[in-house]
Amino acid sequence: MGYITSIGTSNPLHKFRQSQIADFMIKAMQLNREEAQQLKVLYRATGIETRYTVLEDYGNPELYKFFPNSKNFEPFPSTKSRMELYQHQAINISKDAVFNCLKGLHDFNNKEITHLIVVSCTGMFAPGLDLALVNELRLNATIQRTSINFMGCYAAFNAIRVADSFCSQSSNAKVLIVCTELCSIHFQKENTEDNKLANAIFADGSAALLLESLPRKSKSLKVGKSFCDIALSGIDEMAWSIGDFGFEMKLSTYVPEVIRHGIKILTASLLVANQIKMTDIDYYAIHPGGKKILEAVESELSLKKSDNRFSYSVMKKHGNMSSPTVLFVLQEIYQQLSPQDHNKKILSFGFGPGLTFESLILSIEYN
Repeated sequence: MGYITSIGTSNPLHKFRQSQIADFMIKAMQLNREEAQQLKVLYRATGIETRYTVLEDYGNPELYKFFPNSKNFEPFPSTKSRMELYQHQAINISKDAVFNCLKGLHDFNNKEITHLIVVSCTGMFAPGLDLALVNELRLNATIQRTSINFMGCYAAFNAIRVADSFCSQSSNAKVLIVCTELCSIHFQKENTEDNKLANAIFADGSAALLLESLPRKSKSLKVGKSFCDIALSGIDEMAWSIGDFGFEMKLSTYVPEVIRHGIKILTASLLVANQIKMTDIDYYAIHPGGKKILEAVESELSLKKSDNRFSYSVMKKHGNMSSPTVLFVLQEIYQQLSPQDHNKKILSFGFGPGLTFESLILSIEYN
């Protein structure tokens, strides 16, 4: 049995308003006046106000540092150049997330960490991010390492499931999860609906969780049963592939409808697995993959918009950062908990390629 005992998050230095990013996209995608107006409407409709990125280019239309300073952005950055950028930036932002996760734990020594789980779908190199963090954080060379790659927005659920298994096997387990994504480095300039939608919502961020086999003398989140399902009818609606010029996202506007058709069955199965009812749920940590996704879940489960307030808050301030996003939502909930929340339940959902549905119940504990 595992307990989440601390959560930390981090974003890159560069923070831009949606309107700034829209201006960049209009120029980069060489949109005409009508297309530019439609893009601005799309950006306003996302519910996102600001996003973070490792690239200052998105807010500097006069002089780019990563993308070429040419009208058509040629020569467009290769996958190799993007992976070199990922390797440098992912290490830094991951370190910050881990620092923010562990800094509040009294007398905690990094050498106590027994397992490291690293999650990412936006970059790869070897020796990888896991080994870089072992070195940078001065973790034990004997630490057990696991990498979860290319699962997308729902990957944090798999990491928690694996960490919970480690905690069940050892009473001394202290598992560090690090989810880091640099979505913005994979900008694609072709004028397609998939690219327009992906460019409108994705951003960069990192989140770290500490799971332990025993709760701490404060608040913890006890990991309950999880449940996963796959809507094969949506297998072509969301995809992530490696191209010559970065990773290419396929993201259909039909995704919210696929979620709408499957969310009730998923929820019922999760509740049965945990032997609880919907009325037992006090908080919701739903991955804010987009405003329409949150609205689809609300409609099907008869939730109020206020039930999703933490998800809307993260989406408004950060956009969709893929795998760490739901952990940002969980952190917002975690930070405002009080002893009066003891034994209350959190329901969490995540969605990604497949089309995959992930769900999890967490119980709030105060000692």
